[in-house]
Amino acid sequence: MGSEWQLAEKPTIQALKGMGYTIVTKAEHEALRDGDNQVLFRPHLVDAIKRLNGLSDEDAQAAYVELVGKTDNEEWLHILRGNYSRKVQGQAEHKTIRVIDFLHLEKNHFAVTNQLYVKAEKSRIPDIVVYINGIPVVVIEAKSPINAKDKTGEAFEQIKQYERDIPRLFFANCFNILTDGTNCLYGTTGSPSRFYGSWGDPWPRPEGDFTNKLDKGLWCLLSPARLLDLIAHFIVFEKADVGKIKKMCRYQQFRAVNKIVERVVENTHRKGLVWHTQGSGKSLTMVFAALKLKTHLTEASPELANPNLMVLTDRIDLDDQISGTFQACGLPNPVRVEKVDELHKLIGSGIDGITALSTIFKFQGSKKPVAHSQNWIVMVDECHRTQEKDLGAYLRATLPDARFFGFTGTPIKKSDKNTYKNFGIVGEGYLDKYGIDDAVADGATVPIYYTGRKTDWHIDEAKIDILFDQWFADLPDDKLEELKKRGVSFADLVKHPKRVDLIAYDIWTHFREHAAPDGFKAQIVAIDREAVILYKRALDRVIAEDLISQGLSPEDAQKQATLKSACVYSKSQEDNKPSEDAHIVKLREGLETYFLDRDAETAVKQAFGKKGQNPDFLIVCDKLLTGFDAPIESVMYLDKPLKEHTLLQAIARTNRVADANKEYGLIVDYIGVSQNLDNALSSYRADDVQNAMQDLDNLRSQLHAAHATVLKMMKGLKRNTGDIKAEYDAFVEMLKAEDQWLTYRACAREFISLYAALSPDKSVLDYTKDLKWIASFLQYATQAIDKKEALDHREYSQKIRQMLEEHLDATGLSVTVKLRGITDPDFWQDFEMEDKPESDIKTAAIRKGTELRKTVYEKLDDNPHQYGKFSQRLKELLEKMDDAQFSWADKLRMAEDLARDLEAESKAHEDTAMSQAAYGIMKVLESYQPDDISAGDLVELAVFMEGIYAQTPPHWHEKTELRKTLRQQVRQKLHAMGFGSLKLVSEEVEEFALKAFAK
Repeated sequence: MGSEWQLAEKPTIQALKGMGYTIVTKAEHEALRDGDNQVLFRPHLVDAIKRLNGLSDEDAQAAYVELVGKTDNEEWLHILRGNYSRKVQGQAEHKTIRVIDFLHLEKNHFAVTNQLYVKAEKSRIPDIVVYINGIPVVVIEAKSPINAKDKTGEAFEQIKQYERDIPRLFFANCFNILTDGTNCLYGTTGSPSRFYGSWGDPWPRPEGDFTNKLDKGLWCLLSPARLLDLIAHFIVFEKADVGKIKKMCRYQQFRAVNKIVERVVENTHRKGLVWHTQGSGKSLTMVFAALKLKTHLTEASPELANPNLMVLTDRIDLDDQISGTFQACGLPNPVRVEKVDELHKLIGSGIDGITALSTIFKFQGSKKPVAHSQNWIVMVDECHRTQEKDLGAYLRATLPDARFFGFTGTPIKKSDKNTYKNFGIVGEGYLDKYGIDDAVADGATVPIYYTGRKTDWHIDEAKIDILFDQWFADLPDDKLEELKKRGVSFADLVKHPKRVDLIAYDIWTHFREHAAPDGFKAQIVAIDREAVILYKRALDRVIAEDLISQGLSPEDAQKQATLKSACVYSKSQEDNKPSEDAHIVKLREGLETYFLDRDAETAVKQAFGKKGQNPDFLIVCDKLLTGFDAPIESVMYLDKPLKEHTLLQAIARTNRVADANKEYGLIVDYIGVSQNLDNALSSYRADDVQNAMQDLDNLRSQLHAAHATVLKMMKGLKRNTGDIKAEYDAFVEMLKAEDQWLTYRACAREFISLYAALSPDKSVLDYTKDLKWIASFLQYATQAIDKKEALDHREYSQKIRQMLEEHLDATGLSVTVKLRGITDPDFWQDFEMEDKPESDIKTAAIRKGTELRKTVYEKLDDNPHQYGKFSQRLKELLEKMDDAQFSWADKLRMAEDLARDLEAESKAHEDTAMSQAAYGIMKVLESYQPDDISAGDLVELAVFMEGIYAQTPPHWHEKTELRKTLRQQVRQKLHAMGFGSLKLVSEEVEEFALKAFAK
């Protein structure tokens, strides 16, 4: 057996055995399954159904048969949680049937098996599968090596391949695990690799209990009691624009929720304070808490019998966010309270089991206590703010005996005694803490950096009189006198027209160079509503002038410039008042013109969150500084003197994780906050906020260190010889010989990402030459060593990609690393070997291996039924590429044979009377073809189904009911032709149609 077995697969199985899992050997698979295409272990599941429900063997067997037909992952989660019923003998009503006993661990059968062969059109053998009562709930892929930052490896690809090729194994799947024997990463069914993560804290056990990361990770995720808890309470399906997204907790969410539940069950303290820093999933933590408090499948306690839950916020936008999350995640019957009288009617109804969502303002003036308030559990979001203006007092007067759990996205100030008093336990501080540094270290958020702009734009309040004389000297005498009489304010100086114009120009210039190339967006935070209008007008002028200089007509430039930004602020009754001051009139007109009502604001925020859609800027003063979640925002231009938690909440708008190009959020400071950062954050404990914002100088230091690390690994390599390909070949051999490729790749990527993060900062210029060499080498070496397309090249920022393209062209390497498809005429030139030197034949063979790998995977995605037979041939070719027994000429000939056969398959429809799409459908149908259907009937059926989808109107794939109707038509025809597995076949036909006909 290979290294994967010895280093990863075997230790994983042994660790699970040590936790009480039964090992099911490969020899037992046949007896436990109804066939190689089935994945449920029938004897285990039937026995569990009988044992847990007191059913006869006949009823248990019937339930098993019904469960075999369940194909929806969300439905299976409900089944696992006990939401499944059917008719049984001797009962008129449906009986709820449990497949897991969550309360009694010992009544379940936990098993693990390896090398489970699953037969399909493209049969697969996953490394390890974890079973509970005969149901496969976790798939484990063992590869070497993997890590949380490099998610382009084979382990991730393998899981995606299994999910595509043997979907039956994933119908009941809860999550997947990837391990190399050291690291242990997990992600939900269908989750993209970027959402896989490691389990950081093994609470309630200490780190010292574990001798290695593998044992820790497996215990955290798969120890029987924790696995049942995870399945029961910590997985949700959240509705989103792109459909439903399956989400699973991170360790801090699991820890916080269980601490809350423990506190409720123990009934010793009736409160607790939770700080989970912004962007780390605090809203979802509250969802998981509600789910466990309401369903408590693994807990039997009178304190959890039928509690009422109240989730409170102090802002309408936060109420929208929390309510949306609760409803999207399918929480049991959440009631959003819209009016004060609705709230009091609900909490005074005497009904138990309520889940209510409200703002705390609806308790204003309420002093009458509610009966049985001890049965209420209140979760308060941004709880420090709810202690202001007697809101907390009214809440407690109404629910005097309730349990109160406060949540906050920012740390609590040292001086804030009320929040600690009302939600905290003396001497405890936080019930659970997940701070800024924790989130950044885990990759849950990106770090926030700041940079101060020109200091002469910063305004020192102590020097207002001096600045007044400098900035307002050109005003007419009467205006100057008027201002002096009124008294010049700090805001007057901040909003000085010349200053606003200069900053607007700086914002556009900075944004165009730093954020725009990668599709990121920005907020501008102005000092007040008038300043919002001033910045909107100034920015429109600056952008329009820039667009005109690029050749646009003034009219088109102005239209485009106007769309680039939107203003978000609250309306005032002062906005439409008349005034004799022309300046005020103009500002008020602007406040009327640019105001967005609630629906328009929602639409703008949604558009802002999407790459490629206007606006690129949101100009705000108070709104959207809290509770606004837009991962696409990478920069905040700050021109408002924020303090304490308002500052922390505002800057956190930039810390959300987006795609691979977002390395950090940036605060560009025009007001001088960063000059006095220590003072601004001094009201907090130092260790809570020490890295709230980091100076860009830190990033420059990290770049210097990363560069040094990469160069150290290149010691002994001769560079600058004039033959860059020879340099690359020499370094490939060095890395392969010393088995250092994976380490070098990780270090090089770190260097490139830091360079990209800082670019176009002038500090990167010292590293540009090495960056070009190193980044281009990665692209070359990925083909030469891994026989794979350089995925990391696509993940580079646009700034880096453009630089590399120019470098590759200049060095002549662009032809060497360029990948072509088999439809490209130049693709076939590599197979011409006459008069070619050995080095060129080697390069051609390596490139062909990479190109064919890419082509086969793309074809498999298009239609696995048609191209599945090429998967094994590709694997054999890539293995032979590293086999010294074959010459490079032999390897190139083998690659040509595979390419010719691929091309022939792609043109196979030309020998029939069928279109390419109809032929593809026929290949899908062939996999399920009944014995008594002739080839001619199959062709006729495929052509009929092509007609169904080809004649649909545009955007049919976005219309749920239409898609359902089309599937029904397909199923009816399949049934008439004698096909079985109607649901499965119709879904596969639709999947093909989505690729062939969606438009």
